[in-house]
Amino acid sequence: MSSEPALDRRAALSLRDVSLSFEEGVGVFDLDLEVAPGTIFGLIGPSGSGKTTTVRLLLGLYSADRGEVRVLGQDPRASGARARERIGYMPQHFVLYPSLSVRENLDFVASLYGLGYWARRRRLAALLEFVELADAKGRLAARLSGGMQRRLLLAGALVHDPLVLFADEPTAGIDPVLRGKFWDHLRALGDEGRTIFVTTQYVAEAAHCDLVGVMRDGRLIHLDTPDALRRKAVGGEIVRIVVPPERRFEAAQRLMRGEPVRRVHVVTDEPGQLDVYVDEAGEALPAVIRTLGDAPAIEVRQAEKHVPPFDEVFVRLMDGSRGAADA
Repeated sequence: MSSEPALDRRAALSLRDVSLSFEEGVGVFDLDLEVAPGTIFGLIGPSGSGKTTTVRLLLGLYSADRGEVRVLGQDPRASGARARERIGYMPQHFVLYPSLSVRENLDFVASLYGLGYWARRRRLAALLEFVELADAKGRLAARLSGGMQRRLLLAGALVHDPLVLFADEPTAGIDPVLRGKFWDHLRALGDEGRTIFVTTQYVAEAAHCDLVGVMRDGRLIHLDTPDALRRKAVGGEIVRIVVPPERRFEAAQRLMRGEPVRRVHVVTDEPGQLDVYVDEAGEALPAVIRTLGDAPAIEVRQAEKHVPPFDEVFVRLMDGSRGAADA
């Protein structure tokens, strides 16, 4: 029987008041985070904000100066081999063997986890299909494109069927089409109940996650669902209205007198466009249209809920937190 303690199923990953300082002002500070099993968690932030350091703390590669780090209920620096086998890691850079083929690389990684011949054969065949490398299994890793190398790394991280996957910048340097396919793979893993911790430099990818953390200067400044972060960034939701350009200011004045409207922004570089800020776009839209309908000269040419792209949300969140810090 194993002497290792039972794994805690209440939280797959947790950081409690965790800090690690490399030098004055450099490191991560006061991190509090809990990720439930089966969650795709995305950590976004500028280069140097502390994303990779956070991953390395959770992997047990770094030791915190203060606080508690838990992965599947255990301290990753003290956990045994059985617990480590439940964790997969896909690093930023290609670390497999360029002189081995795709299949040989995966076979080598599988051997490190003690997979027997028949189990290994079935597992590798399934993984090659999953990452769409079955047709390239005999090709040397050195001759793979950047996107194919990233998919090979993903397969290597999954070869032992882990419960938790850490993927550090998994889509870095690959084109948008391949990034989309990569997220299809990650979503499929999440649907199987695996916990996935992803760092990304592509802010828009946060929309693929169940939960998002935003880092700046080593601190976790926001933590919420993508939809909640959008609401926080814009102060609610947005109804986008298009009216005749010559009537836009009259329309804005009428809308500001309406009950559900918090503010109206006249979009100067889009003729006739108004962004109407409300608490709930679905509830406010009929009232907004009725308000303008009382003025026959104002033709409503378009009226719909507007979902701002996450790049815009990120900029607003960063600006807002910077202002709060400077206050």
